[in-house]
Amino acid sequence: MRVIIIGGGAAGFFAAIRCAELNPTAKVTILERGKDVLGKVKISGGGRCNVTHACYIPRELIKYYPRGSKELLGPFNRFACGDTQGWFEDRGVPLKTEDDGRIFPVSDRSSSIMNCLIDATHSLGIKVLTQKNVTDLVPPPTPDKSWRVVCQKGEIFEADKLMIASGSNHRIWNLLGELGHEIVPPAPSLFTFNIKDSRIQGLPGVSVPLAEINLPSLKLKTDGPLLITHWGLSGPAILKLSAWGARALADCKYEFEILVNWIAEDLETTLSTLKDYKQSQSKKKLFKTTAFGLPSRLWQSLLKASDISVDTNWADLNKKQLQKLGRQLTAASFQVKGKSTNKEEFVTAGGIQLKEINFKTFSSKVLPNLHMAGEVLNIDALTGGFNFQAAWTGGWIAGESMALD
Repeated sequence: MRVIIIGGGAAGFFAAIRCAELNPTAKVTILERGKDVLGKVKISGGGRCNVTHACYIPRELIKYYPRGSKELLGPFNRFACGDTQGWFEDRGVPLKTEDDGRIFPVSDRSSSIMNCLIDATHSLGIKVLTQKNVTDLVPPPTPDKSWRVVCQKGEIFEADKLMIASGSNHRIWNLLGELGHEIVPPAPSLFTFNIKDSRIQGLPGVSVPLAEINLPSLKLKTDGPLLITHWGLSGPAILKLSAWGARALADCKYEFEILVNWIAEDLETTLSTLKDYKQSQSKKKLFKTTAFGLPSRLWQSLLKASDISVDTNWADLNKKQLQKLGRQLTAASFQVKGKSTNKEEFVTAGGIQLKEINFKTFSSKVLPNLHMAGEVLNIDALTGGFNFQAAWTGGWIAGESMALD
């Protein structure tokens, strides 16, 4: 049996290895269009590779997937985060879990994961061919015939089983669309917000551990750590909002209002706390103190935005200033105009319509002997190892199906 896998990423390698392990007679070949394989594995997590996440209950795990959650429940019951951990550790790659649940190799080097996968392909006799840019896919005229994969310069590969694990490759999407699959238009899923505002100007690197972000026009809310950057706002809270609102934010061309609650407290509680400060810190200047655990530079910026002067004492804080400061702390309005890609976790929403995939085998319902996994499908997740987990799971199941079917 000849198996061709298009795409030398996480899903492609996992599928190839699983298939070759279960069917040693299969001739498995990976075709990668770039010069190197496992590109995202190499750069993810700042070069450490966020392999997966310590979320071991499938019904909890699917909550991290804005698109694909329902479809992944069954697959995650077969192979999920704990299985991924075991797979790598059984092959000599010790892993560690960080406080936020993200799982990395103990070495803190993505090369540990890459070498494990590459070594496995070598030991199983899997061919890995790079710089193979696919230009055409020719389906079998009848189910018992082979697929033909055409690459640049007319090079042709024939396959009894074909798997697409090419990520967000527009050319492959177009080819699959021409063959009858429905393609959900792609849109960025994890990105930061571009904001020009005097309140955050000059504060790159300043962060708060827990903020609430509200996008009123789309009725979206998220929370989590928030980071000020040279371009605007980032951090897990922003990335979550960009993932859940990916399609709607694309529709509004990335121009919208957000409300930032810097302290994750309601206005009434905040005003009460400010009044307590006014009494207990009455003789101190607001600019010389900080409140709510905020970084001093951010606190001072919000004071300026509330029309509070540098020499104002807490005792002199009037009702209007108090109300304005409360709003700046709990519902500061910012106009977002544009986005920036989070380079470590670039992810795309969109791809093959999920109703056209059999998730028991990760196979096409439209074309015979065709499997797909990874970002070629309309599946994406929040940052934290979840996108890789979908790739490992899909690759593992697809590889098993190709080997045993």
